[in-house]
Amino acid sequence: MTGSIDLIRDLVAFPTVSRDSNRDLLTYVTRWLSRHGVKSEIIWNDTRTKGNLWATIGPDDQPGVILSGHTDVVPVDGQPWQSDPFVTREAGGRLYGRGTADMKGFIGTGLAAVPDLVMRRLKAPLHIALSYDEEVGCTGVTSLLDRLAELPVKPALCIVGEPTSMQIATGHKCAGMYRITLTGAAAHSARAPEGVNAIAAAARLVLFVDDLAAEMRRDAEPDPDYEFPGATLSVNTMDGGTALNIVPATCTLGLDIRAPADLTLDTLMTRIRTFIGSVLLPDMLRRHPGCAVGIEEIVRVHGLTTDRTDPAVRFLASLLPQHSPVKVDFGTEAGAFTHRAGITSLVCGPGSMAQGHQPDEFIELNQIRELETFLGRLADRLEQRPVHDRL
Repeated sequence: MTGSIDLIRDLVAFPTVSRDSNRDLLTYVTRWLSRHGVKSEIIWNDTRTKGNLWATIGPDDQPGVILSGHTDVVPVDGQPWQSDPFVTREAGGRLYGRGTADMKGFIGTGLAAVPDLVMRRLKAPLHIALSYDEEVGCTGVTSLLDRLAELPVKPALCIVGEPTSMQIATGHKCAGMYRITLTGAAAHSARAPEGVNAIAAAARLVLFVDDLAAEMRRDAEPDPDYEFPGATLSVNTMDGGTALNIVPATCTLGLDIRAPADLTLDTLMTRIRTFIGSVLLPDMLRRHPGCAVGIEEIVRVHGLTTDRTDPAVRFLASLLPQHSPVKVDFGTEAGAFTHRAGITSLVCGPGSMAQGHQPDEFIELNQIRELETFLGRLADRLEQRPVHDRL
């Protein structure tokens, strides 16, 4: 396990927050792969500040398996870390650091398996896919998926290594993120009735969303595979006002929706738009004709629904016999691999999302060991016989 931990330490040391470049990390990974005779390709963004990585070990004329991970991490700003987030710390059977669980633990352990993989005579390839900007809406992976469409042989399975405690996740919710801008009318606070308070209007909308979220919890169809069945909605950011003595003319809200299917996502947005159009905005316009409410969809993340009877599920379950299929509430790039590239996808990786995005994020060392065992079994399987397009 020493090799895995060393690589995880090195990866965590690159502060690849989504707003920043991942060039240095990609340079490190390409050099590591090259050292072991593995060629890699970088698909850069327009400014060449960020990129996706694609590499193949084994024959490229056979269907194979993708190990997919994102290189970006969420910010640490304002979080009460007990130590430097980008310097890993081992204590109590855990490895602490930003990205250890989400998801440099998976990437580092996968890279540590490369020296063993290249020594084998694989009859089916193992592909490595590393993306950027997953944490801001799975936007970076798009160019990688376009590149995969050009492959002469489509991979049979994509394993997205988000933290599932090594359980096999066959599904996850879709996600929609929206920016809602409310425009009222400014006024001196001493003459507040002459204005339209955009923050007050936004507060009404926040309460409506909160009530709608409670309704979704109450009416959710039972699904034992989800920890939180049905849809979840929450307003997570609010920005408005310029001074204590000015009635605010604008307020911007950030809305996040997670739903079991795209249809539910659109249905919920219709409910919100209806409230705005029939109740909130008319009240604002009665007081000032210049009022408005605008909604911008920032991100839409595809959901994932892979049938439990799919051969890919049986294939993965044969390598992880102690785990039964589950679903996860968070979004991943697996939905994009399925919807955009037509590649059957599952989510399975070490660690727990309960630790992801949190201060003092960590991964249990026994989870790294379990991933190492799984990768060894996967290598054995790819060495034994080809992987057909339906596994």
